[in-house]
Amino acid sequence: MATIMFYQKKLRLSPNLTSIVELIPFNDKEQFILELLTSLYEERRQNIITRQMKVANFPVVKTLDDYSFAGIRLPDKVSIEDLKNLTFIDNKENLILYGGVGSGKTHLGIALGIMAVKEEHVVLFFTVHELVNHLVNAKEQASYDKFMKKLTKAHLIVLDEWGYLPLHQEGARLLFEVISLCYEQRSIIITTNIEFSHWKNFLFDEKLTAAIIDRIVHHSHLLFYDRSSYRREHALMK
Repeated sequence: MATIMFYQKKLRLSPNLTSIVELIPFNDKEQFILELLTSLYEERRQNIITRQMKVANFPVVKTLDDYSFAGIRLPDKVSIEDLKNLTFIDNKENLILYGGVGSGKTHLGIALGIMAVKEEHVVLFFTVHELVNHLVNAKEQASYDKFMKKLTKAHLIVLDEWGYLPLHQEGARLLFEVISLCYEQRSIIITTNIEFSHWKNFLFDEKLTAAIIDRIVHHSHLLFYDRSSYRREHALMK
């Protein structure tokens, strides 16, 4: 057993190796090896997904089960199946989910993010205010490069509540750096109820706003939520 554990550790095999082996019936060598490797692969894959779910930091778990696309206007080049297949990530494209409060934008952003994690993509979720706070704190604590390196490892960054709170000048500049970092390199999902012409109201700099919009929309698809608030419709307090 000690020898098995030695090679198990050296080969970085699952610590549950012996337990897995005991569960696999032996019909022939090829079948046994195949099932053993399949079990080890699936366990490793699930461990990666679990770790990446923690890294992504989703506020809640959401899925597309029973999610209604009624009242959502999709661009001609994007279908519901394209969204579910995460084609936009493969193409390093962005999604802008625009519509009223409570219409399901954050739900879709999280659900697509979780689907991406399950496909072994690296995903990060932030509200815009959280991201800016992280950036400012990283600057103050001399860990900015480390934090930016973390962002570069992501295949998808979900930015929730875009424009909900005004940003100070330094925050807007740091947000621009993130958008520039992502441009043509990784995908972004933005949820917002603010139309493009009003973005300068929370970024407070017309040139910076124009530069951000230019980089975001170049490879973006706009999903327009033309429907009422789900929360309001299903509120206990009427």
